[in-house]
Order: sequence, then C-alpha cells, then structure tokens
Amino acid sequence: MHSSNFTIPARNIRSSRHSRPGLLLAVITAARWLARKMNERRNCNALMELSDEQLKDIGLSRGQTESDVHVYSRY
Repeated sequence: MHSSNFTIPARNIRSSRHSRPGLLLAVITAARWLARKMNERRNCNALMELSDEQLKDIGLSRGQTESDVHVYSRY
C-alpha cells in the first residue's frame, strides 16, 4: 500500500497570515476604543440613575455627573 502524505510548506502559511498586519492592528485598536467608550457610557448611565443623596455619599454632585470632565476610568 502506498501512503500519500500531503504537506504544506510553513512559509506559505506564515506569509498569508501576516500579509496585512496593519489591518489587524487597526481592528484591534478600534475594538478596544469601542469597548472603552461603551464602558464609559455604562458608568455614566449608572451615575445618572443615582439619587442626589447617593451621589453626595460618594462625593459627587449632579452637575459633575453630567459633565465630561469627571469621567471615571481604569485606563
């Protein structure tokens, strides 16, 4: 019995995978930016749902929660 093995040179696989490294980096950067903005919006919405007394307990006023100057972020 004759066994036929078919192999693909690794060099061809690598070159096709890395043909557009800038595009992959741009997609990853855009995804991180979008995730950060979604997180900021979620935090802002959570602060807007708090009452004035609850905001006072954490040291904020209603005006600070409505401005973009006071943004809490881990980044």
